[in-house]
Amino acid sequence: MAVDYAVIVVYLAGMLAMGWWGMRRARSKSEFLVAGRRLGPAMYSGTMAAIVLGGASTIGGVGLGYQYGLSGAWMVFTIGLGLLALSVFFSARIARLKVYTVSEMLDLRYGGGRAGIISGVVMWAYTLMLAVTSTIAYATIFDVLFDMNRTVAIVLGGSIVVAYSTLGGMWSITLTDMVQFVVKTIGVLLLLLPIAVVKAGGFSEMKAQLPTEYFDPLGIGGETIFTYVLIYTFGMLIGQDIWQRVFTARSDRTAKWGGTVAGTYCLAYALAGAVIGTAAKVLYPKLGSPDDAFATIVKDELPVGVRGLVLAAALAAVMSTSSGALIACATVANNDIWSRLRGLGKAPAENADDHDEVKGNRLFILIMGLAVICTAIAIDNVVEALTVAYNLLVGGLLVPILGGLVWKRGTVHGALASVVAGGLAVVVLMATYGILANEPVYYGLLASLAAYLAVSLATPATDAAVLTAWRERLAGRSVELATEPVAAPQ
Repeated sequence: MAVDYAVIVVYLAGMLAMGWWGMRRARSKSEFLVAGRRLGPAMYSGTMAAIVLGGASTIGGVGLGYQYGLSGAWMVFTIGLGLLALSVFFSARIARLKVYTVSEMLDLRYGGGRAGIISGVVMWAYTLMLAVTSTIAYATIFDVLFDMNRTVAIVLGGSIVVAYSTLGGMWSITLTDMVQFVVKTIGVLLLLLPIAVVKAGGFSEMKAQLPTEYFDPLGIGGETIFTYVLIYTFGMLIGQDIWQRVFTARSDRTAKWGGTVAGTYCLAYALAGAVIGTAAKVLYPKLGSPDDAFATIVKDELPVGVRGLVLAAALAAVMSTSSGALIACATVANNDIWSRLRGLGKAPAENADDHDEVKGNRLFILIMGLAVICTAIAIDNVVEALTVAYNLLVGGLLVPILGGLVWKRGTVHGALASVVAGGLAVVVLMATYGILANEPVYYGLLASLAAYLAVSLATPATDAAVLTAWRERLAGRSVELATEPVAAPQ
C-alpha cells in the first residue's frame, strides 16, 4: 500500500500547488469567478466534464450498476443529456450575457425586483447542499485508503478543496479540474473498466452469472428514468455551478461545442460505471450495500500502484464537484444575497475596485467552505440532502429561468410567483409524501408552471426597454455592464 499512499499524497500536494499558482492569475473579479471568460475548447470541455461527474456519478454510478445492471447507467446518462441540451440550445446565449450568476440573468430578463434575491436564496441552498454531499464522500475514500475516522476524513478532504479554491478561485479550480479530468479518464475508463470486465470473466461470463434483467436497458424502471430526467437533466440546465462554467468560455462557439464534447463524454462515463458495477456483482454477489461495490473492487482486484491511481480518480471526481459547488455557493452568497442586502448588488463596479472584489469573494469562499465542512460532519443521510437540494432547484427555478429564455410574455411578477409556488409545493409535498418520493418534484413543477403562466398573463408585460436591453445582451452587443467590472489600468 505504500505506493498507493505515495500516489495519493503526490496528487493532493499537486492540487494545493495549483491553487497557489492560480492565485497569481486571479487579480480581478472576472479572473477569480469565471477565469477571465477565456477558456478554449479543450480546457472548457475537460473542466465541464469534471464538475458534472462527481462522487455520485463515480461511486454512485458503479453502485447502481451493481444493483440494476446496465440500466444503472441512467442516472449519469441523464446528466449527460442535460449537459448536451444546455450546450446545444442555451449555452451560447448564456455565455453572451456576461453575468456571474443565474439571479443576475433573472434581473436582466425581468427588470429586477424581488425575484432575483429569492432565486438567489434557493440557488444558495442548492449549491451548499451539493457541496456538502460531495464533501461527505471523502469519508468513503479515505476509509478505504487509511481506515480514517469519518470526521477527520471530511475535514482533511474539505480543507484541501477550500484551500485551493480560496487561493485562486476559478483559475485554481480550472487547473485542478483539468488534472482531475485526466486522472478520472485514466483511472476509471482506461484502467478500472477493462480490469473489472476481465476479472469477472468477460461479458459472456457476466451474462451467464446474472439474471437477464441486468442487461435490460430499461430494467431500472420507466418511472425512475423519468424522475432522473426531471431532476438531473433539468437540473443541468439551470444550476449555478454549471452556468458558472459556461461563463468561463472564450466564446459562445466554445460554450456550445465544448459542452457538446463534455456531454458526450458523460454518456460514455455512464455506461462505464454501470459495466464496472455489473462486473462487481459477479465478483461480489452479496455486498452489504451497492455503494460498497466501487471500494471493494478497487481494494481487492487492482494491483499496487494502479489501485492508488484509481482511488486518486475517485478523489478527483469528488473534488471537482465539491470545488465547483463551493465557488458557486460563495458567488451566490456574496453577489446575489449579501451585496443586495447591503444595497450594492446593482452596481458593484462603481462601489469597489478589483482588489476589493477578489478579496471579498475569497473571504466568502472561506466562510462557505467552513460551513460546508461543518454541515457535512453533522449530516448522516446524503441521499436525502441531495434530493432536497435538487427538488428545490428544479421545482422552484426551472420554469422562471427557461421561461425567461424562451417566452417574452413572462413577467417579473410571474417569475416571483413561480419561485414561491414551486418552492412551497415542493416543501409541503416532501413533508407529506416523504423526501425521497417522486410527487414533490412532479407537482412542484406543475405548480410553478401554472403560477408563472397565470400571473404573467394577468400582469402588465415587461417594459419594452427592458426587453430591448435583454435582446441586445443575448446578441452580445451590449457588454459594458454594471455586472462586469472594467479592467484596472496596467
